[in-house]
Amino acid sequence: MSSANAPSFASEEGSTPAGRRRPSCKTVLTLAYQSLGVVYGDLSTSPLYVYKTTFSGKLSLHEDDEEVFGVLSFIFWTLTLIPLFKYIYFVLSADDNGEGGPFALYSLLCRHANLCLLPNQQAADESLLTCNMEGAADTWQSSMLKELFKKHPRFRNGLLIVVLLGTCMTIGDGVLTPAISVLSAVSGVGVKITHLHENYIVAISCAILVGLFSLQHHGTHRVGFLFAPIVTAWLLCISGIGIYNIFRWNQSIIRALSPLYMFRFLKSTGIEGWVSLGGVVLCITGAETMFANLGHFSPRSIKMAFSFLVYPCLILAYMGEAAFLSKHHEDIQRSFYKAIPEAVFWPVFVVATLAAIVGSQAVISATFSIISQCCSLSCFPRVKIVHTSNQIYGQIYIPEVNWILMCLCLAVTIGLRNTNTIGHAYGFAVTIVIFVTTCLMSLVIIIAWKQKIMMAIAFLVFFGSIELLYISASFIKIPEGGWIPIVLSMIFMSVMYIWNYGTLKKHEFDLENKVSVNRILVLGPTLGMVRVPGIGLVYGDLVTGVPAVFGHFATNLPAFHQILVFVCIKSVQVPFVSEGERFLIGRIGPKEFHIFRCIVRYGYKDLQQDIYDFENILVSKILAFVEMEDNLQALNKGITYDLRVSNPECPDIFVPSVTGQKFEQDLLSSSDTYLVKPGDFRLMEGSFCKDESLEILKAKESGVVYILGHSYARAKKSSSLIKKFVIDVIYAFLSKNCRGPNDLLNLPHSLLLEVGMNSYV
Repeated sequence: MSSANAPSFASEEGSTPAGRRRPSCKTVLTLAYQSLGVVYGDLSTSPLYVYKTTFSGKLSLHEDDEEVFGVLSFIFWTLTLIPLFKYIYFVLSADDNGEGGPFALYSLLCRHANLCLLPNQQAADESLLTCNMEGAADTWQSSMLKELFKKHPRFRNGLLIVVLLGTCMTIGDGVLTPAISVLSAVSGVGVKITHLHENYIVAISCAILVGLFSLQHHGTHRVGFLFAPIVTAWLLCISGIGIYNIFRWNQSIIRALSPLYMFRFLKSTGIEGWVSLGGVVLCITGAETMFANLGHFSPRSIKMAFSFLVYPCLILAYMGEAAFLSKHHEDIQRSFYKAIPEAVFWPVFVVATLAAIVGSQAVISATFSIISQCCSLSCFPRVKIVHTSNQIYGQIYIPEVNWILMCLCLAVTIGLRNTNTIGHAYGFAVTIVIFVTTCLMSLVIIIAWKQKIMMAIAFLVFFGSIELLYISASFIKIPEGGWIPIVLSMIFMSVMYIWNYGTLKKHEFDLENKVSVNRILVLGPTLGMVRVPGIGLVYGDLVTGVPAVFGHFATNLPAFHQILVFVCIKSVQVPFVSEGERFLIGRIGPKEFHIFRCIVRYGYKDLQQDIYDFENILVSKILAFVEMEDNLQALNKGITYDLRVSNPECPDIFVPSVTGQKFEQDLLSSSDTYLVKPGDFRLMEGSFCKDESLEILKAKESGVVYILGHSYARAKKSSSLIKKFVIDVIYAFLSKNCRGPNDLLNLPHSLLLEVGMNSYV
């Protein structure tokens, strides 16, 4: 692809929420070292179980070692084509402003195809600094795909389902990775203590897993500095042992790197060889984490760590174990630990156990991050998100998800008790996630990168055919454990899709039943109610109009605060929103009404609970907005000054405008939006607070009350039975048992007033 068409995607720059800058060589090396502990823990521990799972079926070894050479050839070319070629040279270039993962690709596609992923989006959101979509003009292929998605909602829903499938399979990895990694590592004890019963190995594994999940609330920042040294030591150990085994047992194993052995393997083994590929694919478990963790590192650092350390160490480890197997056919089910020299067995065993824990921790943390993104995009019920570190951005802990993962992980470990069966389940989940990424990447090549459709087809056919081969092999293993990720993903996907559907329906109801601003304005400055001292913050999901819950409240309690602010906290289709772009302040009606609207915007990777001292920040933003009006009026004495609607589509928001040409341009040329960011205007020295500013400050001293609306979704009587079941049973159950908005917003209970009403969708 030409660099001109995708400069922002293929750049080798570090990514931060605030923007990008080219890191120094020292920084790249440091990030590459740190990425070993976060990104490659899962991928680097795969040698523990790949050969064991591959030869767990009817595939047997013969004297000519054709099977060993064939399996090694498949492992080598799979590692070369998928992680090294596909991810390093293609997928890592498709970042969404520095962020990776299935939802990042989906967000990228939605923005470039002008698809609205979230409700309550505005034209003002397009001006966000992170929404950088500069590049080549649309081709006829990209225009055709955009029109296809715009005109046919089924295709948009299909795209969402594909993304949710990949995401749910990734969440399933959070269940299977700790189980197979820890159980495989601990099973090495049985090599030296032969009389140790399997039950003790399972019990030790469960104890480690319980300890791992129980410590999650402390975060990883206290021990995270140990992750990279552990994985580095592990990679050096397995590569050194691999070199030792190659020279001691079979130096001719290097011939297996020829792709010819793959064809000879399939020809000689037939259907049993094809089925065994479900175990071979485990060699790339964790490859998706290179892309998913892109936001924490730079693309160059991830590429450097994999290309110069992880990849060669893994190849040497697999070659060494194959060389050992070629001379020890009887040890196929415990070949990894049997291949370790006697003198270093116990040190390697300890390092292997620690590496398995590190790999499990990385997947658990990634699961927390993915679910947090899903919550931001209205694709998962509200959960409590705890920040475990004040210094390291993005380290979070979700209690509900943590304990669910632990219970599922223990159930898999105790129920299956065998790494081969868990491996069959794991392989199926991995191949689905990788294939979903390939499909999304094909669309990105056309829609975002504006490349020819033949390039996308070539990408899809080449990598998709390889991945479909592994999916077909894993599909055969569904009765032997492959059903586990299917069941888990179907449950998670049903929850996510129903939650997204119910949330969108509730928003449609709120839009249809919002109170007209004109009805509010004709009541006069008092709004037909008693205005009491203080500030009332009315929380809702609407960016225009007055929420129906406010009318419901005013009908039952005809009194309200002197200063009224409608607050909407929403997510936008970008990873991060800078602090300078987060708040949008507007006015509803003339000044004497004292009614404002505040919209607080977050990216899907922003931490929405990170609102410290929100009350004071909001008041300062409103004061800055009011003073901006006063300064413009003071600077333009003698010039007619009025209030007018700046956006005809949203007539409830008023901003100050002046009739002088210079000031008209100063105010409106920077943005065509109807909401003003207070930071866009510099306050003149000597400016003074007008009466309204003093009233706001006095109201602040009188106290702030939070009014939060609870809308309970109910299906209409005319709805179908399926819709009634989905809304009245499943969605209602999820809404009742998830966290309430007041928990997520951290509102003080003593100042909170909740208003409930039914929403018939």
